[in-house]
Amino acid sequence: MKKYIVSIFALMIAVAGMTQKVDRSKAPSAGPAPKIQIGSYQTFTLDNGLKVIVVENHKLPNVSYSLQLEIDPIKEGDKAGYVSFAGDMMSKGTTSRSKDEITSSIDFIGAQFSSGSDGIYGACLTKHSEKMLEIFSDVLLNPSFPETELEKFKKKTISGLISEKTDPNSISSKIGNMVTYGKNHPYGEQMTEETVKNIGREDIVNYYNSYFKPNVAYLIIVGDITMETAKVQANKYFASWNRGDVPKLKFRAPKVPAGNEVVFVPMPGAVQSVINITYPIDLVPTTQDALVASVLNNILGGSGFQTRLMQNLREDKAYTYGAYSDIAADDYIGNFSAGASVRNEVTDSSITQLMLEITKLTNEAVDDKTLQIVKNIMTGQFARSLERPQTVARFAKNIDKYGLPKNFYETYLERLNAVTAQDILTLAKRVLMPNNAYITVVGNKEIESKITTFDADGKISKYNPDGSVFIDLRPAPADVTAQVVFNNYIQATGGKDKIAKIKSFEQKGKFDVGMAKLDMQSICIANTAMRLVVSMNGNAMMTQTWDGTKMQISQMGQSMEGGEAEILQAKIQSDLLAELHYADFGIQSQLKGIEVVNGSDMYVVENTYANGMVATDYFDVKSGLRMKTITVQKVGETTQTSETTVVSYGTTADGVKYPNVVKQNAGGQLVEITISEFNVNPKVKKKDFKI
Repeated sequence: MKKYIVSIFALMIAVAGMTQKVDRSKAPSAGPAPKIQIGSYQTFTLDNGLKVIVVENHKLPNVSYSLQLEIDPIKEGDKAGYVSFAGDMMSKGTTSRSKDEITSSIDFIGAQFSSGSDGIYGACLTKHSEKMLEIFSDVLLNPSFPETELEKFKKKTISGLISEKTDPNSISSKIGNMVTYGKNHPYGEQMTEETVKNIGREDIVNYYNSYFKPNVAYLIIVGDITMETAKVQANKYFASWNRGDVPKLKFRAPKVPAGNEVVFVPMPGAVQSVINITYPIDLVPTTQDALVASVLNNILGGSGFQTRLMQNLREDKAYTYGAYSDIAADDYIGNFSAGASVRNEVTDSSITQLMLEITKLTNEAVDDKTLQIVKNIMTGQFARSLERPQTVARFAKNIDKYGLPKNFYETYLERLNAVTAQDILTLAKRVLMPNNAYITVVGNKEIESKITTFDADGKISKYNPDGSVFIDLRPAPADVTAQVVFNNYIQATGGKDKIAKIKSFEQKGKFDVGMAKLDMQSICIANTAMRLVVSMNGNAMMTQTWDGTKMQISQMGQSMEGGEAEILQAKIQSDLLAELHYADFGIQSQLKGIEVVNGSDMYVVENTYANGMVATDYFDVKSGLRMKTITVQKVGETTQTSETTVVSYGTTADGVKYPNVVKQNAGGQLVEITISEFNVNPKVKKKDFKI
């Protein structure tokens, strides 16, 4: 069957009307929208209810298979994350294939393959389609969800969540969703370390058994294949998939706030503020309102340098590299968002300008020139999308899913061309709500007073990065000082007398950097010398040696001399009673108060170094142990923040505690350090630290 897919070149000819004479002294008026022909597709349905869409494209000898579920959002509660786990775990093993066997089989035929909570995707050369479908259908119909793979995946996910705690953009997105939709809506749920720990294999199996049914699924086949072959393959590999009832879930629609609400997430040391203005909206996909909203968004801040937000905040004010907006339609509840990452000192000014541009669109009609520019951009984007056969498949699915007219997408440009400035203004008054928004800001605590004025009642909400309520520092008891906290810590780790008996020590363990696990060994003579070696397969990757006077750092065959900052850190690390001697190291310590961290009261002690670096320690009030340190230091024109969390402590034979599992997050790079051996007073000599 002949296919008709319009090219960008043909579309440009139709729009420009090249055969007509043009008065070049003035800009031409827009002509009628060109008629376009969307590439054809075919459909059929298996007896089990699986709807199959076939788009033939014989330009290249490859074919793709995309199985897509259409189900309601799911409320996961205190096990948030198990739905996404189920999708990822499907390809980790079947009743007849291990994960490695699946991976090697896919690699052998040079294919692409992935699974998710809403379906499975595979693509390969046409000649390998049968081998691909054997694996595809096995993963779909016979997943085993291995317990060992689940534990690995949970560990990896938790590491990612810890890393996200220092990523302002990830935090902004999570907290923005939480306040926009509410914690009890599927779109507002937060996956945390605790919810991941609660997930069991039975949760994943229950999700699969409840929702993976053919009668709520589409199989979209695109590429070098005929309709006849598609029918044979669909029946051969998917007809045995049993249909079943799928739960239908309803949720209370979230509402916009009565007035603007400022939501603040404090991040110590942040040099930028991430601003996100957001709220829910009623906007259904494939409606004319959704199309008008797309035009409106491309005027406000959708994409490109011509948008009003970009022109204002970047080009005119130089507050940011980019300012964007999104007006998203959704089957259940849509949302509006607009924001930017800006310098601390212009946080309040940026919010003012964001609100100004949003408000302006609700009061003033867009000029014809701006409207035409946006229509031209969207016309080009639509034309480019038609070059991909997957676009035709997506159109076909939407036509079936939403019950649209068969020519719905063929008339897209006509409907786009018909959008008027009055349509934009009318919709803007409905979906742009500059006085009923959540204004989420992730940034340094110093900006708090600047953003409070944007809250309708002057009482801002504050959250931790994980979505828990942030509780401001409260005063510590009058008789507790930083030195008292340090003394309690020394006592909690074994006491001064026991610790003083440790003249030397050796640690062995692993550095888990995600992609690899490295061996680690460190030896130390207390207050005298220290040596750290990180290696892989017996080959040293990095060596750091301090001989008591100078330091040498060797990495990948290159050596350099350590500076004053590195030497100071070596001196502190080699002093097991360093907290009692901070003043000798030029460190000024101040007890800031008590803060709640992960549900526990923590003494917060701020340590300021002579070079300006600030390390904030968090000591558990009950146990006395140090549980976290956040370090902020300026390097050149940038500020670097790192966070070290003690997961657990080990204990020597003499009763001295030491951190044996530590997670460090610096610049988005997460490292987990596990100490397997801690030897007290081994035989070491000063010559072992010779540089």
